[in-house]
Amino acid sequence: MAATMMKANNQLARASVQGRAARVSARRAVVVRAAAASDDLGFKTMRNGVKEASAESLLTPRFYTTDFDEMEQLFSQQINPNLDMAELEAMCTEFKNDYNQRHFVRNETFKKAAEGITGETRKIFIEFLERSCTAEFSGFLLYKELGRRLKSTNPVVAEIFTLMSRDEARHAGFLNKAMSDFNLALDLGFLTKNRKYTFFKPKFIIYATYLSEKIGYWRYISIYRHLQRNPDNQLYPLFEYFENWCQDENRHGDFFTAILKVRPEFVNDWVAKLWSRFFCLSVYITMYLNDHQRSAFYESLGLNTTQFNQHVIIETNKTTERIFPAVPDVEHPEFFTKMDELVKLNNKVIEIGNSDMPAPLKALARAPYVERMIAGIFQIFIMKPIDCGSFDLEANQTQLSY
Repeated sequence: MAATMMKANNQLARASVQGRAARVSARRAVVVRAAAASDDLGFKTMRNGVKEASAESLLTPRFYTTDFDEMEQLFSQQINPNLDMAELEAMCTEFKNDYNQRHFVRNETFKKAAEGITGETRKIFIEFLERSCTAEFSGFLLYKELGRRLKSTNPVVAEIFTLMSRDEARHAGFLNKAMSDFNLALDLGFLTKNRKYTFFKPKFIIYATYLSEKIGYWRYISIYRHLQRNPDNQLYPLFEYFENWCQDENRHGDFFTAILKVRPEFVNDWVAKLWSRFFCLSVYITMYLNDHQRSAFYESLGLNTTQFNQHVIIETNKTTERIFPAVPDVEHPEFFTKMDELVKLNNKVIEIGNSDMPAPLKALARAPYVERMIAGIFQIFIMKPIDCGSFDLEANQTQLSY
């Protein structure tokens, strides 16, 4: 009897071991298949599981640096007594509340959803995650350095920048972890040391980051609302986090609004109008061309790329009208007609770039299309803008009206 029981127990033990081995083998097979899917997509890797960053171009997310000494002067209360410290302290308190501290918590659905995304859709998801991660990490680096540099000049503003860098780091980390669901990730430390940094004067940094944060808000909230209405298109759970996430972008943009309000020279003359329009168009055109290169991504979410982009640009423009002294008239019938023409020309440039022509012939073939793109952008720039902003230029040259 004892021998029979022992034999039965041994058989159960062997069966249990074999079952565990089978489950481990199955999990490994899933990982191998997913890894193979990533390998087949043509991405270059620095080492196993670490993606080589995409080549930089005019349309890729950039890392920024600025004149930090001038930034210190900008936020010095002695040099700039117009700084509304009460408003800035209230904003600092708002950032300290850290409403999204527990928002970015992953669950088991992420990896499972990623395993179900294959082929070209998988490739464009990885590209989307990489671009988004790079953009968020760029904000982290800039805000972190500003927080460090401004500590002695204006501790309140320095803390705001530090808290904004916390948000951006959290976003970048969340996106990079999402990339790992697709068996790839970015080496953000390597990017910090090796990516080129674009220099902008402080005034231009404020214009550019304001627009980046506000257009980021409208992109995220528009995707979120669309997927709430169309849950069958929710291919990956990342987008379920966008409602709260986009409020970080909105708060960051509001901080730059407060800075613009107390620097009248940024919003009260014809030069400010030109720069405002320039940065608006730079951001709008970059997004429009980038997204139309990746229409398959938006289509995978059930979005029409053109309609989505036009909605985001119109809403961002309406928001920007509240503070910038001039913005493009994006609702003019010709505006998006000209933008669509830029998309067609850009597609031709890309098509030639992907051809088998020798490099010198490619340059020659692209030249007329690039020339027409430059002319098209200039035509958009000289269209009659909308005069706007919180500063009433005609009524009073000395007072701000909020």
